[in-house]
Amino acid sequence: MSDTALNALFRGLDLTGVFANAMLGGLMARGERLDPIGFGVLAILSGLGGGLIRDTLLQHGTPVALTDYAYIITALAGAVVAFLLRLEGPLWDRGFLFVDALALGCWASAGAQKTLSVGLGWLPAVLLGTITAVGGGMVRDVVLRRIPGIFGGTTLYATSALFASVVIVVLHHLGMPSIGLVVSTAIGAGLTLLARWRGWRLPEAYTWRPSQIWATYPRPHWRRHNRESDESVQRSDRSPPDTPESP
Repeated sequence: MSDTALNALFRGLDLTGVFANAMLGGLMARGERLDPIGFGVLAILSGLGGGLIRDTLLQHGTPVALTDYAYIITALAGAVVAFLLRLEGPLWDRGFLFVDALALGCWASAGAQKTLSVGLGWLPAVLLGTITAVGGGMVRDVVLRRIPGIFGGTTLYATSALFASVVIVVLHHLGMPSIGLVVSTAIGAGLTLLARWRGWRLPEAYTWRPSQIWATYPRPHWRRHNRESDESVQRSDRSPPDTPESP
């Protein structure tokens, strides 16, 4: 596949992911009973937020979402669909799951690749690749005064973006950037779907208190011995004095 065809493929996946996540933002706006402005804002945040954060941090030109009108138009189209239609049912759930997984892998790969292309190293590439994939949903949740879903309680999502970003960085340094885009997208999407199917989650922090831990250990024996000796001394002090034998 030529680079032109590959770029066209990833642009199509990118816009499809923008549209699907914009509809998800619209669904959340419906749940909060927002007006059309709220639908549009949440759709743009959900579909374009990660890319806007990435391009702003890179400081390498105007964000793509502001120079290519297709991105904002696609996000607003998703908001209109969510406003006019009730998107629910098993068909929507399954379809969105696949589209969202593909979008996550695509966004992570594109974010890491763009970071490397401007001359930054592997660590910023992994960071910005992950932010590109999950930043929009995180900002949307914060606006709705919710704990972002990537912070816990859901199957692997940000972890999938992290793995996809690492893969594209490794293959880029091996001189295979085009293959890296395809492989990292497949890995990010596949891991997301597999985690959803198998219910894989990161472990939660174990809550413990030192008092509970120390309560399980026996007390030192010397304390018991000292207490026993003290009690024997106290008993001897309380015992009546010996009376002399009568003649």
